[in-house]
Amino acid sequence: MSKRPDPDDRRRYFIVGSVILEIVTPVFRQRLEKDYKSKGLGCLQDFINSKPVIHILFHLRHTNTKCCVDTTNCRYRKKLPLYYSQWDLLYTEMPGPHKHHCHCLYTTNNVKLDDLDITLASLILLNCCNLTPNEVILIRELREFKNNYLSHNTKGAITEKEFQTLWKDLMTGVLQLDPSKQDDFIRIQNRPLDDSLCNKYFVCLLDIHKKLEEISDKLESSTAEILTAMNISNGQLNVELLTKLEEILQYVRGQSSKDKTDRQVIKQKHKIQSYKLGQSIFTLHQQTDLTSVLGGDWRGVTDIVMMDDGRLVMCLPRQKRLLICNTDGSQVDSIDVQGMPYSVTAINNSTVAVTLYLSNCIEMYDINNKLKLKSISLPGICWRSGITTKNNKLVVGGDNILLIIDHQTGKVVQTIQTDCDHNKLHGSGDRIFYSNYNNNNNLYWYSYTDDRHHTLTLPSTPCRMTTLQDGSLYVRCSDRSVQHVSSDGTQYKQVKTLQSNPFCESIHYNFTQRQLVTKQNNYVTVYSEI
Repeated sequence: MSKRPDPDDRRRYFIVGSVILEIVTPVFRQRLEKDYKSKGLGCLQDFINSKPVIHILFHLRHTNTKCCVDTTNCRYRKKLPLYYSQWDLLYTEMPGPHKHHCHCLYTTNNVKLDDLDITLASLILLNCCNLTPNEVILIRELREFKNNYLSHNTKGAITEKEFQTLWKDLMTGVLQLDPSKQDDFIRIQNRPLDDSLCNKYFVCLLDIHKKLEEISDKLESSTAEILTAMNISNGQLNVELLTKLEEILQYVRGQSSKDKTDRQVIKQKHKIQSYKLGQSIFTLHQQTDLTSVLGGDWRGVTDIVMMDDGRLVMCLPRQKRLLICNTDGSQVDSIDVQGMPYSVTAINNSTVAVTLYLSNCIEMYDINNKLKLKSISLPGICWRSGITTKNNKLVVGGDNILLIIDHQTGKVVQTIQTDCDHNKLHGSGDRIFYSNYNNNNNLYWYSYTDDRHHTLTLPSTPCRMTTLQDGSLYVRCSDRSVQHVSSDGTQYKQVKTLQSNPFCESIHYNFTQRQLVTKQNNYVTVYSEI
């Protein structure tokens, strides 16, 4: 364990980092705002959604790709300066099979100026905005300044000798861009060291996302091994920073796993054919009696999800814990929860998000390390509506509204108005499915494609739903039936081979495992796709 940096060296690092985050980054954002407003655009989202901008940024992330429109402006780059995490912040790929790869396949996320760090803001400025030659030079120099002194500074310290040479250059560059920041420099230069804020700035300034993407072949490594690869000692990080690093690592692992899964799906899509409604799709793989684990509390399991590696995660609200086990009931583990976990969804193969009974909190857990990653408090959410994921975002319900949440920032990025008190959410493709808490027989869904809500009336109240490989759904209803709903949502037929108990049942299909899991009384049943 290495010793902590000298307090004076750490304070100098804190001062320089404060300038980058509190002065330089806002100046970059203001310059970007000035540019898109001069073009008659009202917000950043409209700007990055404009065809010239999305075309430029697309080729900063994707190589050897020729767009279906505006081919004369396609640019092929050997080096891709836009990282995966930055691209995913700005854009989301539209669902469905595609015969080509082009910027026209992406929709713009609800991104704000405050979401852009100095690196991404400078990248957009230099590539998409009308700058003077002097502005180009200054923005490049300030971005390079951050890279040279902070992005790879794993010690979180700057010596006095180095500070004396860099401070003047930093101040000169910023004041040439915005002379009004003189007083801000004086204020920051005289501030005392704030350890908590310095730790936060350390995480923001260190290029962890970039470094993890560079060593993506080591994503199965432990956090300790990643720290070693990054030349960071645990002695330099407190618990908050270690938790943040683990969260980022899990996110990148999830993105890598998602990319691999997407590639596998693309390779296999010619094998995926539309199912005939009601046909026999699954065969019994295994049935496990969890009586000894559940302690006879079969009604206490309120939700279940199968992870991409085949593990099961169940909510046991009465026991105030998450149960984790293999499909055969082996290697049982659990995570104690300070509330009553009611609904669960997988974010990636090691992270789940959970809603709590009678609570407005969403909690995220690392099921590998049994670590609580964060708690997101959102007054107004309805815990009984459940939780699901869509396009790497969380979806929960509110008062006649669906809330789309960025689980990394904890912010609501979109709201969707509904006409009923929804229940049991399920996200799939471009749709969010839900039922009515007042127990009518309608299955509802919101479609991003046409920005409309749709309805299909079933024989009884839909209780749980899950999407199959071809886009059709299995819907468990209150009359003990499972209805097979077509991918276009217009037809249905009862599945004869799957009958379930209507009380406190769960049904979930995992695309990677190609398995269906149901829970009935004390039994967890896993079906494999034929």
